[in-house]
Amino acid sequence: MKTLTSLLAQRTKLRQEHIKNILKLLDEGATIPFIARYRKEMTGAANDEVLRDFESIYLSSKKLLGRKAEVSRLIQERATLTQELKTSIEKAKTLRVLEDIYRPFKEKKNTRATTAIANGLTPLANTLQTARLTVQEFKIEAKKFLKNEFNSVDDAIKGAQDILAERYAELPREREALRNTMLRFGNIETKKTKSFDSAGNYKNLADKSEKVAYIPSHRYLAIMRAVKKKELSVKITIDTDRVYENIKQYKIPKNAKSSLVLLFEAYKDGFKRLLYPSLEREIHTELKEKADISAISLFGKNLSQLLMSRPVTNRVILGVDPAFVSGCKLAVIDENGNYLEHAVIYPTKPKEDYNSAKAKVIYLAKKYNITGIAIGNGTASRETQEFFARLNSEENANLSYTVVSEAGASVYSASKLAQDEYPTLDVTIRGAISIAQRLRDPMSTFVKIDSKSLGIGQYQHDVDQKQLKKRLDNTTMDVVNRVGVDINSASSELLTHVAGIGTTLAKNIISYRNTHGNFTTKSQLLNVKGLGKKAYEQAVGFIRIKECENIFDNTGIHPENYTAALHLQNLDLENLDTQKTAKELGIGLQTLQDIIQELQKPGFDPREDLPDIPFKEGLSDIKMLKEGSFVSGIVRNIADFGAFVDIGLKNDGLIHISKMSTKRVKHPLEILTLNQCLPQIEVVSIDYESGKIGLSLI
Repeated sequence: MKTLTSLLAQRTKLRQEHIKNILKLLDEGATIPFIARYRKEMTGAANDEVLRDFESIYLSSKKLLGRKAEVSRLIQERATLTQELKTSIEKAKTLRVLEDIYRPFKEKKNTRATTAIANGLTPLANTLQTARLTVQEFKIEAKKFLKNEFNSVDDAIKGAQDILAERYAELPREREALRNTMLRFGNIETKKTKSFDSAGNYKNLADKSEKVAYIPSHRYLAIMRAVKKKELSVKITIDTDRVYENIKQYKIPKNAKSSLVLLFEAYKDGFKRLLYPSLEREIHTELKEKADISAISLFGKNLSQLLMSRPVTNRVILGVDPAFVSGCKLAVIDENGNYLEHAVIYPTKPKEDYNSAKAKVIYLAKKYNITGIAIGNGTASRETQEFFARLNSEENANLSYTVVSEAGASVYSASKLAQDEYPTLDVTIRGAISIAQRLRDPMSTFVKIDSKSLGIGQYQHDVDQKQLKKRLDNTTMDVVNRVGVDINSASSELLTHVAGIGTTLAKNIISYRNTHGNFTTKSQLLNVKGLGKKAYEQAVGFIRIKECENIFDNTGIHPENYTAALHLQNLDLENLDTQKTAKELGIGLQTLQDIIQELQKPGFDPREDLPDIPFKEGLSDIKMLKEGSFVSGIVRNIADFGAFVDIGLKNDGLIHISKMSTKRVKHPLEILTLNQCLPQIEVVSIDYESGKIGLSLI
């Protein structure tokens, strides 16, 4: 049987030596971010995404090999493990194929076939399978097997047919052939139920037929949600007449006599009653898994882009949580994200107290030298933007503002974490603080919120929740470590995502910081309770200390390479013979190149290379729009079928995938990224009543 390493080499593009190194590192407790960043020579410079995929393939391969060994043992215990079976098990590339091989040997609960077998009807079934008798001759043969509940010829014949029906349904080749037919040529058909809502969310999904092979993942999830809501029924259909013809041609013996009619009925029953329903369930499971993978992958990519949004630095920011009746909640944070003051204003209906609102905002702007406004995009957002636009126009307030997604702000403000951070503040003020902070430092803010509440996925409540959580946790960890964390300003929640540091160590770091003051050297981490050498090794490279004794402590250079970095400081890095220098220093070439990059840009934040967040002082209203006009906007969410763009109105506009390029686009992520600013988008459709706006990049 294949070794794990050879199987992984077959299923990945990695070399066997790199696979062995990765497995060794993982076994030693190394984290994916650490391996990706600091062990490049051992992995062929595999990045975190490649390593995450490898880890997934590794776990599934390990499971497959384990199951192969188990199946071999079980078959050996219950029957004869022939060389043919050994070869089939060895060649099985998936658990599905392996389970097909094992299915005939499984211990079964009481079925019609097992009851017939228990009553000694197997020889009669074997005779029927040859079809060498006429119907009349077979009936005479059946009389020899009458006993117990099989006390008539018809009952005995039915029992023999049940044995053959189950035997047919369990043949691995038949299962695989029919499965492939259903996957390639089958149709998914939907029908309305009695509780179908003709004006509801699923009105466009009813009474449809679509190829199993081509149905998009997002549509399958939508259909199954409708099924769960009992508005639609669904089934998979194929050309059954063709299946029956194949049974007659390939399963009925040549020169068969008239009992072939009984044999055909047995196989037909095996197909309709056992094989087809079983495979239909399997295919739904496979489609669901495929849809889950697609939706979870999209969610992960969206989250990565969201967390990598460029922070707005060197600005005092006013966060605004808009509302009508309860007023707009304001919260001021300084350049470092520290809360300063809050207030409530009522510039919109029903009060429309413009003068008091104006006075309060101008007072706060002057007191704290506010240079940026973050307005939530929820209820009353448009009207609140109009208020600030009026301030700029009539009062020369010069208050540049931008709209940020407030998804998850209410979830955060009511959380225990928010209560611990701002115990004396009302939940509504905490929400305004979150809106301001997600503009100042999106990554540090969004890690405090359950990713599923950020409004950046599709059907996130319909997919496998365990797999979704794992993907989002991994994505967050990879991004946090890619950026690096300032240990003296990081929250406990942010520190939790640093490689090697979990919840307990994060709290211990905060406790140490509160007791001893800010860290000045990375080596002080070893004084933190519970933080040993292994955790230090994994985490320290991703920690940053801005006010530090050693300049290297504000870089991504790992302390294990500080000696090499010190030597490099005195060299001309632009004209360095890297091959020669790497050998002289006893380090890998890729490690050397990473050290040089860090020395050239100490304290570099990769998010700084991203475009600036656009601020504005004016506003568009949906009534001012018309088809053919152009607007600007920010991509807020990306789905399989298109992207939702914030253009400053209550509802986001939709750029359908067909409106993204004149060339064929497989997925919107080929064209757009989350939080991307689009300076010119054409309005192609407007529904003034519903507020829906269709946009185009073409």
